[in-house]
Amino acid sequence: MTTKVILAQGPHTGQLVAELGKAKGRKSVSRADLLDGFRSLIPPDSISFGKRLINITESPTLEGYRVHLSFADGTSASADCLLGADGIHSATRAYLLGPDHPATAPKNHDGWQIYRTIVSTEEAQKQINPIWTTSVPILLGPRGHINCIPLNKNTRLSAGVAVRGAKFTSNGQAPALDPTLYADYSEEAQQIVRMVAKDTSASWTAADHDHAPFYARDNVAMFGDAAHASLPFAGNGAAQALEDAAVLNILFASVQQPWEVPYALQAFSKIRRPRSQAVVDLARKFGRVYAFAEDGMHEDPARMREFFAEMAAFTNDFDVEGQNQAAVKLFCKLREHTPVSLDEDGEGFPYCRWQQ
Repeated sequence: MTTKVILAQGPHTGQLVAELGKAKGRKSVSRADLLDGFRSLIPPDSISFGKRLINITESPTLEGYRVHLSFADGTSASADCLLGADGIHSATRAYLLGPDHPATAPKNHDGWQIYRTIVSTEEAQKQINPIWTTSVPILLGPRGHINCIPLNKNTRLSAGVAVRGAKFTSNGQAPALDPTLYADYSEEAQQIVRMVAKDTSASWTAADHDHAPFYARDNVAMFGDAAHASLPFAGNGAAQALEDAAVLNILFASVQQPWEVPYALQAFSKIRRPRSQAVVDLARKFGRVYAFAEDGMHEDPARMREFFAEMAAFTNDFDVEGQNQAAVKLFCKLREHTPVSLDEDGEGFPYCRWQQ
């Protein structure tokens, strides 16, 4: 199922400027179903739910470090290392960077508000063009881009309007979604906006992370949204978490002793930071392009097509196995204290970089 990006406002209304999601072997799955699949692979006694991490400490040992964890329910645990995938409000990130570091807290630089509703497909087909209940459109315009995502084998539909520059109140409340502001959008786009405005209970305020200077220190690392939360507009945030996991998996397959853990985590940080942070930048740029706020690009559909094609190549045509092997190579050099040429920005592994 591809994502069709269509201009919904202005003189080029109706023009298709991208078909995203054509990566080889692509399949669509809801996040809930994916998580259920992952959970089924883990022995039940190896995972605990309902835990909130509140404190991390490390103590030196003869073989390196021991990581101690305290939870809100009064329980504690210790381990040779901590891999924190604890989301955008990550306690692991606050521990690594410090609570007052400028990159620790989530940011919403462009004032994004996502108005969203979830309805049955049957109900949606009464209100909008039925074609948008079985496909994934992104309809672009300056006061918000509009999209629909079929869920649960096309039995439900998630529909939303993402508004850049929302006027939040002093206590952080977003204004109500006003369909009259979209009178110059295409009729199909207006239909979706009207449907969303009836029930915006699934809405949220978007945020991402400014770039962290590192993802790991000693025996503690962060990954996924904890390390590089991005805005949802490039559709690659979860993919970056999976790339993180692939690198960590192959690195820890090479770790034989606890003292080697910091070298594995250093290799992970240096290999993954450039590409994952490039995706954060890319998602921000996608948002500006969708909002007609990127250097007049919306006035030139051909230029938009070139942009989306280039960015799809960056996210999709990527050598994951090459990235994994580069991480192992770097780990071995670090472990053996061999000088390496890789700097903090990932130079030496150019396939990890996207040039803005």
